Amino acid sequence: MSFFRMQGDFITNLPKIYGFYTGGFIVFILLMAVLEQMGLGADTIGILFVAFTILIYALIGWLSRTMQIDAYYVAGRQVPPVFNGMATAADWMSGASFVAMAGGIYMGGHSYLAFVVGWTGGYVLVAVLMAPYLRKFGCYTVPDFIGTRYGGNTARLLAVVVLVIASFTYVTAQINATGTIASRALGVPFEVGVWFGLVGILICSMLGGMRAVTWTQVAQYIVLIIAYLVPVIWMSNKQGFGVIPQFVYGDAVARIQELEPMLGVGTLKPVAGAATGFPGLVALTNLHAEPGGGLAAWKFVTLVACMMLGTASLPHILMRYFTTPSVRAARVSVAWSLFFITLLYFTAPALATFTKLQVLDPTLATSIIGKAIADVNALEWIQKWAAVGMLGINDANGDGLLQINEFFMRGDIVVLATPEIAGLPYVISGLVAAGGLAAAMSTADGLLLAIANALSHDLYYKIIDPKAETRKRLIVARVLLLGIGAAGAAVASLKLTGILGAVAWAFDFAMSGLFFPLVLGVWWKRANRPGAIAGMALGLAAGTWYLYMVRFAGMEPWIGIDHLRFGIIGASVSLVAMVVVSLMTAEPDKETQAMVDEIRIPRGETIVGSHH
Repeated sequence: MSFFRMQGDFITNLPKIYGFYTGGFIVFILLMAVLEQMGLGADTIGILFVAFTILIYALIGWLSRTMQIDAYYVAGRQVPPVFNGMATAADWMSGASFVAMAGGIYMGGHSYLAFVVGWTGGYVLVAVLMAPYLRKFGCYTVPDFIGTRYGGNTARLLAVVVLVIASFTYVTAQINATGTIASRALGVPFEVGVWFGLVGILICSMLGGMRAVTWTQVAQYIVLIIAYLVPVIWMSNKQGFGVIPQFVYGDAVARIQELEPMLGVGTLKPVAGAATGFPGLVALTNLHAEPGGGLAAWKFVTLVACMMLGTASLPHILMRYFTTPSVRAARVSVAWSLFFITLLYFTAPALATFTKLQVLDPTLATSIIGKAIADVNALEWIQKWAAVGMLGINDANGDGLLQINEFFMRGDIVVLATPEIAGLPYVISGLVAAGGLAAAMSTADGLLLAIANALSHDLYYKIIDPKAETRKRLIVARVLLLGIGAAGAAVASLKLTGILGAVAWAFDFAMSGLFFPLVLGVWWKRANRPGAIAGMALGLAAGTWYLYMVRFAGMEPWIGIDHLRFGIIGASVSLVAMVVVSLMTAEPDKETQAMVDEIRIPRGETIVGSHH
């Protein structure tokens, strides 16, 4: 029984605690499977999965409550590298990664692999250029680094502005994802589902700040990775491709390429007005593995660049490395983050491929294309997703058979609907819903905390009221969490763009304003305050202007740089402005240059004190 006995402090017992948690979650899955066999309804199973996991996260959040500054802002800087890697992976793998990425590949084909390549490659930049050095600096927030490195309140304030714009755009996408899941699991309209999602997010982060978010995110990673892998392995094995889908789905891609010309994918377009009654839904019109050349290749490369530079600029990711015990731990933690993230990213293309085959392949019992529309409409999963407005069928040619250009779907539902499409037990659907919710909640927690911390620490404490007591600062942070979360839910309910679109905008905003001030702040001693201010202000302004002109004012994109890639414009302007203005103005003082030299030594004590 010594295995069950806890010895030492909480940190020492983390492997046992999360081992028990994982075992308990697997027992819960098995219990739901048994209850399904005994006749428990599918909707009830879905609700139990969502309710059980949110209850666990809320319990962790309550147990991690704190009124200590270090614990609230940086989890006491005592998170071990492996667990910080899991928390970072959960923080990173948002609703976009879990819910929307495979859906994007399903609907858009090869071009959407740019998200996978860019998001993974971005972690190389984080490891090489950012994480260890920001940890060495010892700051609480990203604007804290900018404000201290360059000096003065203007630079700090501009960093806060960029952070808020990028993180708020990102958080609306996560609340959008929670609303999508809640609306299906609970059978409520999307506009109501976003508020259910917000309540779940807030109860995890309100009381314990970074400490609560960290331990909640570790628990959420375990749920989401189990939920993502199980249905793909099941489908791959069921379709006869084996139990390691990541290595064998090439044969499934070849089968799809055989079917596409037979079913008219890429040639049959929706007839005019066919999708009028289905706002936000699209038909499958893109080939699955058509890489393209010329402008298509250029757009692929520029989207990869935006995702990479955006990854290395996002404050809620960078602040995770402030929580490790040492600089070396931060570096090791990046490697663990990449490992845990790759588990999911390596699987997403396989999931999109096997799901598409389930829908298209006439030799599979689950296929619907080419079947009688009356039979397709009688399927339970078609009825339930159609009832919440995320799927629609229009027999445009009146032949009674479902064509590829008559089936409309929101790409964001592909992962969530996969178990039902593939005819898997409903317990798997409940598991996937819980996983999607965990992914969206974990990222939303991190984003809301990043915004609230920047406003409470950098704006309120550092600029407005430097004499504010600890209790007052933490109360301000929690009130801000509530207000920002409510604003995010309100914006998400407007459905201004899809999940992937909003996430791409967030990356573009972050790289436009923050990438070069952060990188050059570490690697170029000559970078000074006027240069950083010019880089942030002009980069953000140029990127925002370009987004408005291309997306809303009808301007023709420059050489294929559309609204998903406006960070290319913003970051280019930011780099030029920062270098030119820095060289035209006085160099930083000797003390600042010595501090930059010290940052680049990846060992030793932090630069700034723990209570700066």
